[in-house]
Amino acid sequence: MQERLQKLIAQAGIASRRAAERLIEAGEVSVNGEIVMTLGTKADPETDHIKVGGKLINPKLSQRETVYVLLNKPKGYLSSAADPEGRNLVTDLVPPRLGKLHPVGRLDYNTEGLIILTNDGVFTNLVASSKTVAKVYEVKVKGLPNANAVNKLRRGVTLEDGFRTAPAEIKELKHTDSNGWYEVTLHEGHNQQIRKMFDSVGHSVVKLKRISIGHIKDARIAVGAYRLLDEDEIKGFTTRGKAKS
Repeated sequence: MQERLQKLIAQAGIASRRAAERLIEAGEVSVNGEIVMTLGTKADPETDHIKVGGKLINPKLSQRETVYVLLNKPKGYLSSAADPEGRNLVTDLVPPRLGKLHPVGRLDYNTEGLIILTNDGVFTNLVASSKTVAKVYEVKVKGLPNANAVNKLRRGVTLEDGFRTAPAEIKELKHTDSNGWYEVTLHEGHNQQIRKMFDSVGHSVVKLKRISIGHIKDARIAVGAYRLLDEDEIKGFTTRGKAKS
């Protein structure tokens, strides 16, 4: 079956899709001996010889095992497979024997909680772009927002950068005298969205933790630890109405 070259390169574990596009534009990719520099070009790894940097990637595509890791991300780790500034990466927390993995979506540098790492580009696109995969967070904020402020967030707000948030599910948890605690469910992933949402009503986020991704939950994983997803958990993202939670 024909697939876009950048998708095949990502599936082979050579580079992310974005990095693969740069390789194509730089003339590093050839199909059947001809250099391809047009993004969106398709090839069939069953019948076409695909090379990146002069090396055939077909064996990587046929032999590669897909890996799906559930990681409890600590604060102070970047949700990326590379960083020019040399910061700690979520991929540093899993052993090299699992191969080259990348995060599915992102968690902010100072946010902790569940994140999936994989080498499956198709799975990544399905989960990261889906509007039906709910992400649930525990949120601690400075001060105690009043009912009007919380209801405003539930309906959706316009952030400083102009982004209009979709309606969000917000449940009040047990508050302290000086801090509000909430469970927030989102179906979108705008950069630092929850922090910006509460900033918009005058209450900064003190602590933020993701506790579930779609149907995936696991409170037993220690911070910084991981486990492999099982087959049913992986299939759940495609068999439950594309991961309705």
